[in-house]
Amino acid sequence: MSVPIVFITTFQIENGAIEKFKEAVRKSIDFLETNGPQLMAEVCIAESEMRAHGIQIHRDSESILTHWQLADPYMRDVMQYTTTTRVDIYGQPSEAVMEGMRRLSSQGAVISVTPRFVGFSRLPGIE
Repeated sequence: MSVPIVFITTFQIENGAIEKFKEAVRKSIDFLETNGPQLMAEVCIAESEMRAHGIQIHRDSESILTHWQLADPYMRDVMQYTTTTRVDIYGQPSEAVMEGMRRLSSQGAVISVTPRFVGFSRLPGIE
């Protein structure tokens, strides 16, 4: 069984871009719901603060790498309206995933990794 990895990404939305951001996110989520490997993907928006949080649960690091490859064109569209300020990762991502995180870190995003200790899941296919 796979041990899940939870990603919580925080984005600062550019002033005046909230509606364009929402449209790009809707397109991305629609694509991911049909094609993405995630067990869960949610986006929450605090409009008054022009901040958004993307929450994803992945089965494992391979799921994350597949997601990045599939979603790249959609994420480029989303990212033109935002800056990633923080990524909180819960679980044990692979070195390949952490390499992708280092690129974000070099652009100013804070990356936090908290290793899994113990737990359970009722999601199919994971502990």
